[in-house]
Amino acid sequence: MCFFCLSEKVNISKYMVIGHFGFGLGAKKIAPKLSLGLIFMAVQFADLLWPTLLLLNVEKVGIQPGNTKFPLDFIYYPFTHSLLMSLCWALCFGLIYWLLKKDSRTAVVLGICVFSHWVLDLIVHIPDLPLYPGDSPKVGLGLWNWPLLTALIEGSLFVIGTAFYLRTTKAKNASGKWGFWLMTVLLVVGHVAGLMSPPPTSVAAIGWSTQVLWLFVLLGFWVDRNRESSALYPTLPARAISSK
Repeated sequence: MCFFCLSEKVNISKYMVIGHFGFGLGAKKIAPKLSLGLIFMAVQFADLLWPTLLLLNVEKVGIQPGNTKFPLDFIYYPFTHSLLMSLCWALCFGLIYWLLKKDSRTAVVLGICVFSHWVLDLIVHIPDLPLYPGDSPKVGLGLWNWPLLTALIEGSLFVIGTAFYLRTTKAKNASGKWGFWLMTVLLVVGHVAGLMSPPPTSVAAIGWSTQVLWLFVLLGFWVDRNRESSALYPTLPARAISSK
């Protein structure tokens, strides 16, 4: 099934918020050792795990076809979108990276990327984000109530993140150059298509179609393999070279 076909069946923009990817692109400047694929996995981990838990009936969502602003009712999703579990997932990502690489700074950045998902969701969601699993209060600042402002903020975050990534990396070959722009176009087109798509037809459609987010994780790994980080290989000033 193609990405554009999927976006016609379910309003995927509520899950594939382009702002998360923008934050991930910008994070490459702070942690150039991290692959963009791993960063994308981190910033979108909650939304990567959520559809699988939906299909397993562990978490629950309702569909409101008549509600054009909020077609989904997030009934129960504490394991992926609660404050407590977001902190736990962030700790797990950071700890595993540190155990493998022994790089404390990069491990902290990776953990922040995971937790950033909850922070950005807090800004845009209506009060449906639980603080912890169980009978928890729910929070959300409701930026989605102002669609144009939401689009402006998310778009700005994505543009800024893209600019940071392009300043931090350079293409090693044609795949690194055109692969990056292919990924960027797919993100933008997919986001816009999601905004214009009808409400989802079923919970199963949400669960299966949202798996398309893994495509961008794979694209992130592929693009980053074909680019090199200028932050990792700084160019010494001519004066410094001559002094040697």
